[in-house]
Order: sequence, then C-alpha cells, then structure tokens
Amino acid sequence: MTAIYSETQLATQLPAASHPLDPLVAEEILAAIAIVKAERHLSERVRFITVTLQEPPKSVVLNFQPGDAVEREAFIILLDNQDGACYEAVVSLTQQALRDWKHIPNAQPPIALDEFFDCEAAVKASPEFQAAASKRGITDMSLVMVDPWSAGCYGNEPETDRGRRLSRALCWVKDSPTDNGYAHPIEGVLAIVDLNSMEVVRIEDHGVVPVPPESGNYAREFVESRFRQDLKPIAITQPEGASFTVEGHEICWQKWRMRIGFTPREGLVLYTVGYEDQGELRPIIYRASLAEMTVPYGDPQVQAYRKNAFDVGEYGVGMLANSLTLGCDCLGEIRYFDAVMSTSRGDIFQIENAICMHEEDFGILWKHTDWRTDQVEVRRSRRLVLSFIATVGNYEYGFFWYFYQDGSIQYEVKLTGMMNTSAVPPEVRPKYGTLIAPQLYAQNHQHIFNVRLDMCVDGMNNSVYEVDTEAVPMGDENPYGNAFYAKSTLLPTEQAAQRLFDPYKARYWKIVNPERQNRMGYPVGYKLVHGENGLPFSHPEASVTRRAGYTTKHLWVTPYQPNERFPAGEYPNQHPGGDGLPTWTAADRAIENTDLVVWYTFAHTHVPRAEDWPVMPTAYTGFMLKPVNFFNENPANDLPPSPAKQSAQHKCH
Repeated sequence: MTAIYSETQLATQLPAASHPLDPLVAEEILAAIAIVKAERHLSERVRFITVTLQEPPKSVVLNFQPGDAVEREAFIILLDNQDGACYEAVVSLTQQALRDWKHIPNAQPPIALDEFFDCEAAVKASPEFQAAASKRGITDMSLVMVDPWSAGCYGNEPETDRGRRLSRALCWVKDSPTDNGYAHPIEGVLAIVDLNSMEVVRIEDHGVVPVPPESGNYAREFVESRFRQDLKPIAITQPEGASFTVEGHEICWQKWRMRIGFTPREGLVLYTVGYEDQGELRPIIYRASLAEMTVPYGDPQVQAYRKNAFDVGEYGVGMLANSLTLGCDCLGEIRYFDAVMSTSRGDIFQIENAICMHEEDFGILWKHTDWRTDQVEVRRSRRLVLSFIATVGNYEYGFFWYFYQDGSIQYEVKLTGMMNTSAVPPEVRPKYGTLIAPQLYAQNHQHIFNVRLDMCVDGMNNSVYEVDTEAVPMGDENPYGNAFYAKSTLLPTEQAAQRLFDPYKARYWKIVNPERQNRMGYPVGYKLVHGENGLPFSHPEASVTRRAGYTTKHLWVTPYQPNERFPAGEYPNQHPGGDGLPTWTAADRAIENTDLVVWYTFAHTHVPRAEDWPVMPTAYTGFMLKPVNFFNENPANDLPPSPAKQSAQHKCH
C-alpha cells in the first residue's frame, strides 16, 4: 500500500545517516522542500517533481569509514505551473541551506503521478469531450478511463502548442466499475491537455468507430467459477531463516556485498557491488540502474503514431512502483524495503514493500559423475533476488537483479499486464497489429531498455574489449577445418565502442582491469552476455529515433562523468532529440584504462497474439554479467552438498 504524509505529521529533527549513499528519509525530504520554499518564496503553483539524494562524489563514498561524518544533500527538480519554467535545486541538509538554484530553459520535467489524476478529471469535465463521447453513445463519465500519454515532439504541432506542457490523452470506457476498460477503446478521440493549467486545449475527433462489444475481464470475480481444481499447494520454506543479512541499506549474502537505493525515476539502484574472494572484497560495479526505457508503437494511423513513451524519463518507474504482496509477487523468506518519495505538492509519498529481496533455488549449479568410481558430486544453485514491479498505465514491468554463487549477475525484465488496444470497424483486419477480439486489436510495438553500468572491475580503471569467435581458414594452420578462436579487440574510444551484437560471431563484450591478472596471467574481467535483442524498426529520421538515439546501438561506453546519467538526456519529455549518448560520444573521448560507464541497450519486440489477451503471460528479456578470468577457479567449488530430502539411498553427494 502507499501512504501520504504531510510536513506537520513528521518530526522536524533530521536523523543521522549511517552512509553517504543512504536514500533520503521522509524528514530529509520535507526539510529540503521547506528550505527551498522559504529561500525562493515559492507559490502554491510550484510542483516538486522529484526530490532525491544528491549522490556524493565517488571519492567520498569509496573512502568512507563507519563513524565518519556524512554530508547530506538533496537534488530537486521543480516545475512552476504559472509560467511552465523548470528549475533544479541542490539543498544542503547538513547546513540547512540552498546550495544551488538554476533555471533549465526549454525543459519539461517528467509527468508527476498526481498530474495523471488531474488530467483525467479535466478530460472528463470537458464539454467538447463529453460531446465526442455522446456521438459514440457514451454518457456516463464515471465509466470513462483516461490514460495521459506524453505528447512527444514531432515538429507538426500547431504553433499554439509550442512551449506548453502537454499530454495526449487516450480514452476507454467500462461497462461497469470493475470492467476491463482496455476492451473498449474510444477510438478516434484524442484529448490534448495543458498540464500546467489543466485545460483541455482541444479534442481531436477523427471519426466514429464502434466501441468493441466484447468484455475482456480477467479478475477473479469474473473467472472464479472456472478456476482449476487440480492445483496442489507448493510450500517454499527456510526453517532457519534466510542466508542474507541487512544493515540499513547494505546487503550481505554468501560472498556478495552491495548497497541499494531507490529513486523516483530509476526505481531500484545498486551501489558498490562486490564479491569476497579469499578474504578480499573485490569490487565489480559502482552503480547500476535502469536508465531509460522507450516503447515505440509501429502503427502509422493518427491514433497511434504518437505512442512513443519514455517510461523512465517521461514518467519515472520508481514513482509507479507497486506495493508488493507476500505469496503473490514474492515467494519465500522475504525482506522488504519501502520507498520514500514526495508528491509534486510536497507531501511524503511512501510505497510500502516497494523492493522485495529473497533467495531462490535455481537448479543445478554444477555436477559431475565419475563413471569409473561411481562417485557423484552435485551442488544446487541458489540466487539472491532483488526486485520491484512498476505499473505504467496498462503495462506491468518487473525489474529483477539476480546474484549467483559463482559470481554471475543477471538482469531480467518481466513484461506482463495489459496490451494497449485500439478499435477497428467490423470486417477490418489491421496490418500493423493483431485482432485479439471482435473489432479490437493490439498494435505491434517494442520495449527498448538501457541499463547504465558504472563498472569498477577490481578497481576504477577498466577497458572494454569486443570478443568475436572466428573460424580459421583452411590451410597449414587449420588443415582439418575445425579450428576457431576468440578474437579480442580493444575499444579505445567512444566512437569505436558504439557496437551492435552479432549472434553469428557469438559476440560478447568484456570489461577488464588491465592492471590486474589472475594466476594464469589473464586480465581479470566480466563479460556482458546477451539475451533477447534486436534493433528499433522506426526509421532513422523518425521522431522517436531522434529522441531515443541510444536505441540505435546495443553498446555504448563513456568515460565517467557525474552529470551524464540518462541515455536520452536529462529531460526527454517533449524534447526534439539528439540529447544524451549521441551528443556526449560525439567528442570521441578515450575510454581505455579509465573510470568508465557501460550502457547496454536491449529490445523486446512484441507482435501481439491471441494468447496475450485479456492479460499477458509474462515475457522475459535481459542480459548477464559473467566473470571471465576474474577468479583463479570456479568460486563455487566450496559450496557444501544439499541435505538429503529422501532416504539415505537417495542422498545428495
């Protein structure tokens, strides 16, 4: 569940942080807001879009010792609804003072959660919208459902739209209060809303299309009469408790050590991830998070061609996180973490159980049977799971980090929820989507993710190599035609490191520390192993491609800069494009043996199918980071056998 608290409900005494990377607590958020209000004399029309920890420099974090004084700062993005101006502020919580204040020209901050509700109310109250709905036989506004989509930037907007903070709202209608509205699109009607004034700028009516007639209900109240009766319970228990320990936001599990945070934009953030090896805690990642996510739709019709959401930069997946439930979202011996943020009006917005942590059995980690001696050794794999789930309009996204006992790290996105739907006249079969019910179709689209990996493999100075497997031509070196080898190519600059994956070459990229070797003389490293991937199908000159230039390459590498945080730029909302990675990497900076950031882009292409309706079975996409010569041998050799679960004759060896 979520809870909202005001300034008067919380203590004014600021608690002491135990670590520089601890997320802001409610008292700190309220204090930061109060300081800005007082020093800038802000009106009631100013919204606090995000209030987050201003992360200290790496040197402060890496040199921190328990007991050291912690300097605390907050970073705030503000929007003045009066004139539409965007501002950034840095507040010293330690000094109780405003450190920095600047206007960000021509910037639209992310759409705040409470703007969603205000936008829906404005559309329903619009006489023009009510008239358009009436033409389609819709008169009960309480059954209308409004999704405020970002407006994008296409260059064909009316002059009167320029400079305004706009949403392009799409609408559906329910048959009853608990009906699935996505089964009944109000096709052809678009509401353009000014989010600063909450004024409906115009209603676009592109012609009446009948509302699809069938329901698409999936909730238990509609299907419980046909629930399966042969499903037996599964119990997952840890009678001695979980193997992890938690102190504040620091997590220790097996040989893994890390810290976690949470931001309104990115959601779950990992910090200072390391693995203990022979008594040494070896760093691997300094900071990791989902940095952007773009969902371009492939239908050129007027209702659909602007469906190009930047779910991180335009909305913020952290603000849209679910409050997770034991036995449903998470299973096992669970440790939850709450997320504390602010509403745009300056109150505290707390999502209870926003992050779930637990352990999972993951099958066999390694096994060998010596057939000569009948000796069998097998070890079961266990992984630590850190996850959160966000509902972005119709879709649910589960974001999962997995940590394995052999030193591997996996990032997985689970996609489920509801497809975005449109209506077609009877007898029409759409080209750019799939009919999923009579007169109802879901459009082809992609989900393109970018994860920012601030690497520190055994130290801050790393290099990146592209590794292709190559066959050796027939000849003296390969007389039998069977030879192949792994060819490693250094990527020395930003332009050289703009790469695409190639499955025909078994391509991967490895991040190595050239100053440290394992016992056989190989530089220690981690390799990035692809999962599902592809390229955007939008044209290079399309608006969404210009705005999401990061999607055109799977790999980008940049030298670390603290202000280079998001691959589509700081403010992609209504931005014309070109910001972020394409702009930064134009300098072609050196990235060899330096403090670097790896940006990995991966795509899930969704051509809808009947089985995705009315609610989607989960689809999975992501990647892995696997040690490559980071260790001297299998680091999971020291795992004990699992205890026997049957008789002595069937014990695990």
